[in-house]
Amino acid sequence: MEAVRQMPRDDQEKIARLMLSLAEGDQSPEQTEPTHLPDILESLAQLRRGEFASDADVETAFRSFGS
Repeated sequence: MEAVRQMPRDDQEKIARLMLSLAEGDQSPEQTEPTHLPDILESLAQLRRGEFASDADVETAFRSFGS
């Protein structure tokens, strides 16, 4: 929660709406920005191919969020 408190107000509101939606059991899909669609489709293709990030890659990514 502390990390969320440090985020910009708009991001905090998005997270709050998502948390409320999950708590209420709302299973409707989130709207996707059209510009994000190619990345989403590529990620799904990687999933089908069994291509996953290594533990080291995940750790590096999480560390970058803390900076």
